Amino acid sequence: MKDRSALRLATLQEALASGGTLHLRDAAELCGVSEMTIRRDVNAYPQVISLLGGRLVMAHTPGVTPVYDLTEQQASHYQAKNRLCQRAQGFIEDGDTLFVDCGSTLMPLMNQLSGYQDLTVITYALNIANAVAPLPNVRLVLLGGLFYPASQSFASDTMAESIERLGINKAFISAAGVDMQRGVSCFHFHEVLPKQAAMASAMRRLLVVDASKFGVVRPAYFASVSEFDVIVTDEEGAPALLRDAHSAHPTITAP
Repeated sequence: MKDRSALRLATLQEALASGGTLHLRDAAELCGVSEMTIRRDVNAYPQVISLLGGRLVMAHTPGVTPVYDLTEQQASHYQAKNRLCQRAQGFIEDGDTLFVDCGSTLMPLMNQLSGYQDLTVITYALNIANAVAPLPNVRLVLLGGLFYPASQSFASDTMAESIERLGINKAFISAAGVDMQRGVSCFHFHEVLPKQAAMASAMRRLLVVDASKFGVVRPAYFASVSEFDVIVTDEEGAPALLRDAHSAHPTITAP
């Protein structure tokens, strides 16, 4: 742990010692740094302090459970996600129609699409749509419905039917949990339907996930590991999963 980060965490632990909470803004002011720096400190050591709904709390506080926050997820493991997306880009070809799900893992991939002549991106995620909308070489298909602010995504009862009518070459899928026995899962149940529909329609299914998600189970199951053709992950962080996955026959790509 870096000295400055250690000092900040010690300061925050002292402030939270009574069992209360501390707003992220107040934590940043207390430590004399930006809110993003506090997020990074906390994300690096989740066993010490948790960030729930914009407030810090000691991780061992009774009743503390993970809550999905898109901004927090974007700051978490960003370098690993960027490396994974650079490797995932190698599977994209000009003329492809890509399905891209919501979340933060695949955002760096959107920054790598400008070099292609012609692509189509299908998504139900507002953050993904906003990233590719300015690109003149990308045709955007945004699947609408009821908007869920926490995940910046849409959902509807007819979304699966809409996806089935589209020709998808590759489905890029992210996950919040990957477990060999209990499968691949995410935080939100409204994501299950579009993920499963895209996987059923796509010619190739790619799971892009960093090693921090291995051995984790989230509430909404949507697939088994063996349903993916390719797993793009960081091999050094997940040797056990890679050994197990090899026996389940998907192709493993580990940068």
